[in-house]
Amino acid sequence: MSALSALPLLSHLPQVTVAHLAQHAQVTAYAKREVVLHKGAAGQCLNFLLDGRLQGLDFTADAREVGLYFVQPGDFFGEVALVDNQPQPEYVTALMRSQVISIGKELIRPVLFAVPQLAEALCLRLSQRLRGVSEHRRILGLATPVQRVCALLVQMEKQGRIPQVPTHQELAIMVNLTRESVSRVFQLLQGRSIVERDGNDLLVLTPAQLTAWAEGAEVAVAT
Repeated sequence: MSALSALPLLSHLPQVTVAHLAQHAQVTAYAKREVVLHKGAAGQCLNFLLDGRLQGLDFTADAREVGLYFVQPGDFFGEVALVDNQPQPEYVTALMRSQVISIGKELIRPVLFAVPQLAEALCLRLSQRLRGVSEHRRILGLATPVQRVCALLVQMEKQGRIPQVPTHQELAIMVNLTRESVSRVFQLLQGRSIVERDGNDLLVLTPAQLTAWAEGAEVAVAT
């Protein structure tokens, strides 16, 4: 019950409702690279990530991975299929060992639409996903690897920091680049003291410069 109470989406619910949901919730552990949700599956649950990190992704016609979004601890996912009663629109996979708590559709759906704060949060999430898709398309249309990587980092940065920054491979499939291309951009960013590592986080030291590169400013070649 304490795990559910700590989730932002459910924090407005009475304790008696949370206790009822907890009785029927299922906790599942997933290994790295294990599929959490399958594309095309029926939306049976609303899912919450307790710990770890997940990524929503799909595949192109030639079987290349396309990263769509990341799921961080406390986030919920699988809401699209839950709301519209259509199949799950993309895969969700574990990027590291992760723990997920799931609440059945027949139990959580009435609660979502009966509590105004939950309905509003759900609408906000759906609008964020829609805006995220538009931004993702814009980033993919940028001309250079430097622009794409910098634009993605600008999108992820919060108060000068990107917590638990994804790996170069995880970023690469978000912007249709090779891992090596992303690594070269990071070497450039770190060499110019625009970003630096802080454990598992990435510090953005000069956000204005990162934004300028994302917008196509010329990257001067060091001599």
